[in-house]
Amino acid sequence: MKTGLLICCFLFLITSVFPQDSARRLFILKKMQDTSEIKMVQGKIIDGDTIPVVDVSPAIIFPDMNFKNSKELMRFDRLVYNVRKVYPYAKLAAKKLDEYKHKLESIPTERARKLFIKQAQKELEDQFGDQVKAMSFSQGKVLIKLIYRETGNSSYDIVKDLRGGFSAFIWQTMARLFGYDLKTQYDPEGDDKAIERIVQMIEAGAI
Repeated sequence: MKTGLLICCFLFLITSVFPQDSARRLFILKKMQDTSEIKMVQGKIIDGDTIPVVDVSPAIIFPDMNFKNSKELMRFDRLVYNVRKVYPYAKLAAKKLDEYKHKLESIPTERARKLFIKQAQKELEDQFGDQVKAMSFSQGKVLIKLIYRETGNSSYDIVKDLRGGFSAFIWQTMARLFGYDLKTQYDPEGDDKAIERIVQMIEAGAI
């Protein structure tokens, strides 16, 4: 039953053009071994010299964390492990949600919509069922939080939007029996500050 709940949450969440300007030109950054493949970036002429222009992601400086004891450190390390484990699934859930909503908009009948959702659920179960099944209870709770972070909606609201209020009520009732709350939101400045820090560290490549 726990696996079904997690899969449900996961499912239902779940050419650039360069200016033609004489002051800008393509700059060959590096030739690959295969001469048919080259890597190019934009360039800009400064004092007669062509200078490559490369966008660099902003650097994030994370302040040191002070732990009162080894138990706190171990708890944080475990949270890092759990977030790294489920964060890719939360991002995938957000991507799939956008994809499903887009497709559902083009389906004319309610019956066809239900069939599409059923087929989508089966595809996700076949592809990710084993991975979701292996998640721990703590990882499931983190996943629900991160799905809210990535989609801006609780798992409950997503199920309600796709399957209706009655289905959302049933899934929420079963979820509560197993310790989950599909209405869980995400508070990056409060209770979920540590999770937010870990996500930002993952995005920055710091961990």
